[in-house]
Amino acid sequence: VQLQASGGGLVQPGGSLTLSCVHSGFTLDSSTIGWFRQAPGKEREGIACIRQADNNKAYATSVRGRFTISRDRAKNTVYLQMNSLQVEDTAVYYCAAAARNLIRSSMFASQYYDYWGRGTLVTVSS
Repeated sequence: VQLQASGGGLVQPGGSLTLSCVHSGFTLDSSTIGWFRQAPGKEREGIACIRQADNNKAYATSVRGRFTISRDRAKNTVYLQMNSLQVEDTAVYYCAAAARNLIRSSMFASQYYDYWGRGTLVTVSS
C-alpha cells in the first residue's frame, strides 16, 4: 500500500491550493481516504474524508465551506481543494487510508486509518 501526498507550498491568506493523494495497493471500493493535518504544537485533526464505495464526504467544521474533497478513480487520486486559506490552516497535511468503509462517526478518528502517507507542508503567510 502506498499513499503519496503532494501540492503543499506557501500561499498568502485568502489564496488557494490543491493537494493530491495518489494511492495504490488496496481495494478501492472498500476504503476510506482521509485528509488530516497537524499544526505545530497541536494534535493531528481529521479535516476531510471520502468513503470510496458511495462517494460519501465529510468535513470538519473548521474547513467546511472552504475545502472540497474529490476523487479521480481512474487516476487513483484524491484531491483536497483548499480555498480562502487562513493563517490558521498552516500545517503538515497527510492523507491516510482505511481498508474499510468507515461510518461517519469514525471518519475523523485517526486510529481507524491503516495507512499513512508522508505529509506535505502548507504555509499560509503574507
